[in-house]
Amino acid sequence: MQTAQMKKRVLVPLAQGFEEIEAVSVIDILRRADIEVVVAGLEEGPLAGRTGIRVIPDRLLRDAADEEFDMVVLPGGLEGTRRLAADPTVKSVLAKMMGAEEKFVGAICAAPTILAEHGLAAGRRVTSHPTVQEKMKDAVYESSRVVRDDRLITSRGAGTAVEFAFALVEALLGPEAVARVNQGVLARL
Repeated sequence: MQTAQMKKRVLVPLAQGFEEIEAVSVIDILRRADIEVVVAGLEEGPLAGRTGIRVIPDRLLRDAADEEFDMVVLPGGLEGTRRLAADPTVKSVLAKMMGAEEKFVGAICAAPTILAEHGLAAGRRVTSHPTVQEKMKDAVYESSRVVRDDRLITSRGAGTAVEFAFALVEALLGPEAVARVNQGVLARL
């Protein structure tokens, strides 16, 4: 377990149309690893995912954007991705995290296209859902289930969400934390 001073913090922005498996799997696995996860909505109230499952964010993204985080994770879902990509707060958070702060950024499914759209994937090894691969211009595209390029971690889709979540845990806390959490989860890693 982490001490209160050392506890890692992760921001998960959510928008209407997010992919539920990708968002909830990441939030769940990170919290099982004793990582503080702040789920930040682009708007007030419950947000409906792509299949209609509603999630209530902890707070609004605009209220959490200036806080210190060790990582930001973008879940996919085409509609949610489109909304996140268009949001200026998401763009500024990503620029800050990938810029001078050199923090971790994770994106899964269609969400890596947000990075490409804002010029943050150029020259980086990435993956995404195959249906949006053509949008990953200027990136070094790989078809692996999870791809880590230094502090950028990307993944393919809902079927890779648990592997992705464990890759995020490993990046923040190391392989011992992955082993500890997986004793209860029993994922095939």
